[in-house]
Amino acid sequence: MPIPTETVGSLPRPMKLQEAYEAYDQGQITFEQLQAEQDEAAEDSIRRLEQTGETYVNDGEQRESSFATYPITDTLAGTGLAENMAGDGQYFAIFDDGHHRQLPRLTSGPFRYKNHAAEYVEKNRQLTDRPVKQAVISASMMMLLYPLEEEIEGYPREQFLEDVVDEVERDIRRCFAAGAQRVSIDFTEGRLANKNDARNPWTGKDMLQEFIDLNNRVLDRFSADERRNIGVHTCPGGDMDSVHSKEVPYEKLLTKMFQLNAGYFLIQCASEDDKEKVYKLVGDNSRDDANGVPQVCFIGVINPLTPEVETAEEVKNRLVTAARYIPVERLGATDDCGFSPFSRDEKPRHGSPDFARDVAMQKIRARIEGARMASEELGV
Repeated sequence: MPIPTETVGSLPRPMKLQEAYEAYDQGQITFEQLQAEQDEAAEDSIRRLEQTGETYVNDGEQRESSFATYPITDTLAGTGLAENMAGDGQYFAIFDDGHHRQLPRLTSGPFRYKNHAAEYVEKNRQLTDRPVKQAVISASMMMLLYPLEEEIEGYPREQFLEDVVDEVERDIRRCFAAGAQRVSIDFTEGRLANKNDARNPWTGKDMLQEFIDLNNRVLDRFSADERRNIGVHTCPGGDMDSVHSKEVPYEKLLTKMFQLNAGYFLIQCASEDDKEKVYKLVGDNSRDDANGVPQVCFIGVINPLTPEVETAEEVKNRLVTAARYIPVERLGATDDCGFSPFSRDEKPRHGSPDFARDVAMQKIRARIEGARMASEELGV
């Protein structure tokens, strides 16, 4: 079987859509008008992905406030925030260029999603006859909505966590029921959990194992056959062409991450200085039997944070090298991260989000062609 390829999830939102989000936050347009812009950008994303030959298409998260906040708010500015949330939660991350992203704060129970990702799957299935995938947020990211130290009166932390697990499971199951063939869980907080940034208190709480255990509470509710199509994505962040945790030694995550009983992983690597070290870590720690399912390792061969387009030859060489450490039957190719995980992102290193959309498609084509070339060289 040829080396499979798969996108992570997000694509840069056109500037026209980003301006519509701003206009909606300012009360200048209606939600229906914002949705019209989202729908236009979503259809354009699907058409472009179809033209690249991408295996599984999606809308590039054009309808989502962000990969992390889509279940609880309509926009990053907090318009349409769920009723039992306040906007003054803890930072999710502080990025290397100095900007930050902040999560809402849960004020009362019970915890429930306002929006489910299946809504996007349903709309996307109407636009294409190609297989569709959907990225969803992790239980561990939702865990950070609860106050870090104190407990919410009348709503103990353990009850909250059980509700989170229920909601994430429901999110995934609804995506499959709506027609998604693949669902991947975004787990960017995994590497960040080892950063111990004094400006961001949760990163100093040594929460990685807690995150893994909580996410496994979700995964273990699915059969081995179901988990073959449930993935986990990890990266050191990717927003405004900047990262939040790339300086954290990767082995701190990769020696533990494969405890997750997922069927496949989307693993940032193209932007690493020592790629071969990552291939070895993945090969040494991934499992050929994770409670009944072999873990397929999709290696990041494309760096979404730079406008320079990788060649198919570069992609091929990275995969051929990775195959020295990872069994080829468990090797795949992906991008390091979503191309624009937050809906307000002007892509400064690219010059504009519209140009970044064009670049993203060139990079995806290079990934697909490079994977084909590597498959041919490796005889699979």
